[in-house]
Amino acid sequence: MRHFGHISPTAREGLFFREPSTFTADSPARMLSVALGATLYSPATRPSLADDVLKQAGRGVVSMVLCLEDSIDDAEVTDAEANLIRQFAALAARDAASGNAARSPEDATGTAGAVDADAPLLFIRVREPAQITDLVRRLGDSVRMLSGFVLPKFTEDRGRQFLEALAEAETACGRRLFAMPVLESPELLHLETRGEILQGIARSVEKHRDRVLALRLGVTDFCSAYGLRRAPDMTAYDVHIVASVIADVVNVLGRADGTGFTITGPVWEYFRRQERMFKPQLRRSPFLEGRAEELRTALIEHDLDGLLREIELDRANGLLGKTCIHPSHVAPVHALSVVSHEEFTDAQDILSPERGGGGVLRSAYTNKMNEVKPHRAWAERTLQRAEVFGVAKEDVGFVDLLAAGLTN
Repeated sequence: MRHFGHISPTAREGLFFREPSTFTADSPARMLSVALGATLYSPATRPSLADDVLKQAGRGVVSMVLCLEDSIDDAEVTDAEANLIRQFAALAARDAASGNAARSPEDATGTAGAVDADAPLLFIRVREPAQITDLVRRLGDSVRMLSGFVLPKFTEDRGRQFLEALAEAETACGRRLFAMPVLESPELLHLETRGEILQGIARSVEKHRDRVLALRLGVTDFCSAYGLRRAPDMTAYDVHIVASVIADVVNVLGRADGTGFTITGPVWEYFRRQERMFKPQLRRSPFLEGRAEELRTALIEHDLDGLLREIELDRANGLLGKTCIHPSHVAPVHALSVVSHEEFTDAQDILSPERGGGGVLRSAYTNKMNEVKPHRAWAERTLQRAEVFGVAKEDVGFVDLLAAGLTN
């Protein structure tokens, strides 16, 4: 897998100063936690789920969650579990037949409609701890297609049961399985219990640090506790009660001192079927020369302006990646995750060995001062992001990257 691996090598060469690195489900956890990107959720009830997974992989999705929780009715759980078993078996059979494991990402043609991409990192969102061990047992050999589980309404007590079940499942299947806890319980939102709940979550995930790939935020549940729903022109950060929780979660669990975890951005609920509107334009002018403002206007008119602002605010507040419930959100998330040439240059200067003693230097772009010690953690995180999302060429911006991401 690689980000922007669904576009042609020639197109990547035209966009990137440094191309995104390849990775697999067996790559180090540190790399995978950054590489998650736009994690696309899908109900586990979909009868064509295996086809859908490969279709989305061919469009640039590298992580998906197949959901047995809030996205399906309570009465559908048993049938949804059975469907997951069938769909994972189908994915494993296709993977074995195509020899994906031995093929390099450069072999992908990026041809529209071709099922030639590696399956993305796949996670199952369960309801109860017992589902983890039961599903791993029922998956059999096709468990090799599974990267882990999403653990809902995670608190210390509830989380301990989930993580113990995950450890048991790992032992049973003999392979690494990751956890992605979702922080969404009302106790975390309520001011009088927030500190205690956060400390308990911190103890729980620290004990299982090697298994916890990322922490996800259930902002829809936060809003639900107060009967709120943000409008399409508002971000999560405009809802102050939600913004305060995000800030506290990052404060306790997202520190850059080696104790923190990757925390992903909240879901964006709004979408329109705007993809077909873009495609004729993109086929005529893949890099939209002189038409950047036209595409920006189209994005605003089709309710993506709020999404773009929220992605930028996610990054400014220490979050990386995003929960997505519609494929149209994936390309904007990934385009805004690419490291700009300016960011990369600043990060390299700050981390230069000759700057180990600290000090202040003018940026190569001569528009800011880089302080070596205070900006070091930012620079390290920037280079981690550059490894998996790549570094854009100096004259390549968000619109170019978005256009390329939508052309497949």
